[in-house]
Amino acid sequence: MPEARQIVINNDLDIVTARVEGRNLARMLGFGVIDQARIATAISELARNIVLYAKSGTLLVRLADNERQRGIEIICSDNGPGIADVALVMRDGYSSHRGLGMGLPGTKRLMDEFEIESRPGIGTTVTVRKWLR
Repeated sequence: MPEARQIVINNDLDIVTARVEGRNLARMLGFGVIDQARIATAISELARNIVLYAKSGTLLVRLADNERQRGIEIICSDNGPGIADVALVMRDGYSSHRGLGMGLPGTKRLMDEFEIESRPGIGTTVTVRKWLR
């Protein structure tokens, strides 16, 4: 059984490390190359948001297992400024003018499950899951 891996995210090198860890776990779990790429891209987006907006945080990559299916779970947390209007940032086409990628809506489309919890002044936690088919 693969182990969970937590990566502290402070800079671009940490984003690369998180991507590699996520892709490796996805490969070990039996995800195909396309889903491995989707998972790695989602990790990049989430980790990049930490670097851009919160400056530091953590990204946990682990096995997701329930009674019906197995997959991968990524939990990305920070103690940054939080998101004042989650509905706004989840709208396609929204840009903070600092974002580099497809944003949270694109990350949601890449994964099977997406949850976000954010409180201004407290921080943000995004949890995503991809299930094996």
